[in-house]
Amino acid sequence: MKAFLWMVVAALGASMWIPAHAAPEQVISRNGVTLVSGGIGLDSQQRLKTLEPQFNLKLVFTLVEGNYVSDVTVTVSNAAGELLVEHLADGPFLLMKLPAGRYGVAAVYGGTRKQLQVTVREGRLRTEYVRWPSNPATDFPLSPEHQQPG
Repeated sequence: MKAFLWMVVAALGASMWIPAHAAPEQVISRNGVTLVSGGIGLDSQQRLKTLEPQFNLKLVFTLVEGNYVSDVTVTVSNAAGELLVEHLADGPFLLMKLPAGRYGVAAVYGGTRKQLQVTVREGRLRTEYVRWPSNPATDFPLSPEHQQPG
């Protein structure tokens, strides 16, 4: 009986260690635009990959070296300049389903804004990479044993 109780306690304890980002990504709609973001971890990336056929714009957020980044604020405006979407991407991937047309996209990471114009079509996924220069102090911190004396 003690062994069984320990197994139950161990299972409950282990379940508390599951990271918050392990939950499935939430598909949401705003102003007629369907979107989903995520991609932290392989499971999330695989789930998003299976959703790609439902979308026509995929944004990928990276540093110029290729490292993925998250917590990117994205705004999307239509050709008339009307704001359709404002979203904080909680991973390096953002999938959107927009009506066919031309859009202005702005993405802000670490206080730096990147802008692009995209044209999307129905039934075709367009992928755009948005890249920022790295900040060595925050993006590639050295461990204490590798830091130079000040």
